[in-house]
Amino acid sequence: MKKRERKKLTPERLQQFGFAYAPPLIISAAVNNKVFDTLEGGAKTVEQVEKETGASARGLRAIMDALVGLQLLKKDRQSRYFLTPESQAFLISEKSGTLAGFFGLILPVMTSRWLRLTDIVRDGRPAVAVNQETEGTEFFSQLVETIVPMSYPGAQKLADHLKVAKAKEQVRVIDLAAGSGIWGIAVAQKSPRVRVTAVDWAGMIPTTKRITQKFGARDRFDFIEGDLLEANFGSGYDVATLGHILHSEGEQRSRQLLKKTFRALKSGGTIAIAEWLVNDDRTKPLPSLMFSVQMLVNTEKGDTFSFNEIKKWLEDAGFKKVRKLEAPGPSPLILATKPS
Repeated sequence: MKKRERKKLTPERLQQFGFAYAPPLIISAAVNNKVFDTLEGGAKTVEQVEKETGASARGLRAIMDALVGLQLLKKDRQSRYFLTPESQAFLISEKSGTLAGFFGLILPVMTSRWLRLTDIVRDGRPAVAVNQETEGTEFFSQLVETIVPMSYPGAQKLADHLKVAKAKEQVRVIDLAAGSGIWGIAVAQKSPRVRVTAVDWAGMIPTTKRITQKFGARDRFDFIEGDLLEANFGSGYDVATLGHILHSEGEQRSRQLLKKTFRALKSGGTIAIAEWLVNDDRTKPLPSLMFSVQMLVNTEKGDTFSFNEIKKWLEDAGFKKVRKLEAPGPSPLILATKPS
């Protein structure tokens, strides 16, 4: 019998990593040169897109052909380019739920910070501490609306799981570090009995008000300005949401925040946490492991955590019945209950 031939070791995988920067930057260039917006009206040639956008024909041809390869554009026999269902849904700038703002505005900023990663690893200091109000307000004011598509489906699943639509009495929700307010918005849309209190930095609240107005939920919201550990939350809430907050806070502040949230909930109340979870050995999933590096670059003590780490923090804060809820998003939601 022939011995099984060993798979030949090649540098191909590393070479692919070497160009992994290209797709997001190509999308960014297309967004900022209005390629997707221009094609919304129908198929066009490079020359037609050049005329409407003012970008160079050479540059447009290069990125538009690459977008065909990325299956974000299609090209017919007359060399006319048109949108795919994916780019039509998520890369048109004025559409609700668009990612155009992320690729056009946020991605270039984040990329510039990651270019300093070698020094950040050496020094242990972030490029910028976006978890601090002074530095973070401007960044998050731009970011929060662009990540609505990531959070909205999970927030809707949470509202359905909690059977908010069947509520016979008022449901009080506290949306912590609310940002866009999308977690509170999704719950409020299920029932007129929902009242949401959004907590965030003073500089973020105008953004929250604007987006809640956009979703037709502004009159269902109250607002509290301040740092999460310093603001007076009040008490008696049925639901508390922490949508992708703990990773930027780090372990110590997260533990303090969970204890404070426990006190703000009424007996039987539910806390819901969305996070980028890693496994206990920190070996997967890859997106959450890479997001840990994002926290290294952008925060002083932020990180990604496992379900069991957060479960222990919740139990130490007094919560019971810590569990996972499968939901759209990077990871399952984590739910826990304040005992009656």
